[in-house]
Amino acid sequence: MSADVPAIEVLDLRKTYRGVRNQPPKDALQGVDLRVPQGCVFGLLGPNGAGKSTLINILAGLVTKTAGTVRIAGIDPDRNPRRARRAIGVVPQELNLDAFFSPREALEFQAGLYGVARRQRRTDEILAKVGLADKADAYARSLSGGMRRRLLVAKALVHDPAVVILDEPTAGVDVELRRQLWAYMRELNAKGVTIVLTTHYLAEAEAMCDEIAIINHGRVVACDRKEHLVHRLDQKTLTVTLAEPLDALPPALAELGAALDGAGRLVFRYRPSSARVDALLNAICREGFDLVDLATEESDLEEVFVQLTADAAE
Repeated sequence: MSADVPAIEVLDLRKTYRGVRNQPPKDALQGVDLRVPQGCVFGLLGPNGAGKSTLINILAGLVTKTAGTVRIAGIDPDRNPRRARRAIGVVPQELNLDAFFSPREALEFQAGLYGVARRQRRTDEILAKVGLADKADAYARSLSGGMRRRLLVAKALVHDPAVVILDEPTAGVDVELRRQLWAYMRELNAKGVTIVLTTHYLAEAEAMCDEIAIINHGRVVACDRKEHLVHRLDQKTLTVTLAEPLDALPPALAELGAALDGAGRLVFRYRPSSARVDALLNAICREGFDLVDLATEESDLEEVFVQLTADAAE
């Protein structure tokens, strides 16, 4: 695959579900355009019902689109569905496992479905990477919820896909296992595998993703590099600790937008693009206060997410 070919390309993608029981049709996707570069970790975020699952299921070949174009690693699933499915591995949100298969049997069966030759299979390697080596021959029904989720990840990787989609992969997974999973995903990504992540843990998305798209009501409301999205809000908070906590706010500082927190510290919320921190600090010094500590806090992905999805809902 040429380096210029996106890992995933979606153009004017639409999906309308027929109405049932006298209900009107439901537009799940309304002209989605999306381009996921090769080799990145891409976040697909949105509230419940935004259209994320419909988009993923179309990419996986489980749902038929109403209109639009989809290409996976340059392959059109309409023209070559088998090649398209070989290019993508999807870890579903639902724990859909055969209770009577062991993890080893599940991976061997999955590899057979994808036509992976026995000599090319990496069953034991994958099980070790997801922390299931010691459970390789246990029945799936005996595994914990976190272990079952890791088994879903392992199944999605048996055919060495160029693109891996993780739909809420760490739900119900403890901290240590979550770190292990993400270490493996970083390892795969370093080898050129494109990772697409959907998650409600926005801190996880902010830590892992290079680019992020936010979808709401079936439309993409933002798509950019992570740092550019966070800077959109143009908001920052400066907390100033003084030698003596304040009981009242001096008028000169109040005019600059300062406030007091519960510990008597000065709190400034400002826009870095238009406010100068030195002006704020000079004003404090002119009031004769001694500074003990400064702390700044920038907007995070959660604030951006809440603002964009709230605006889109209006």
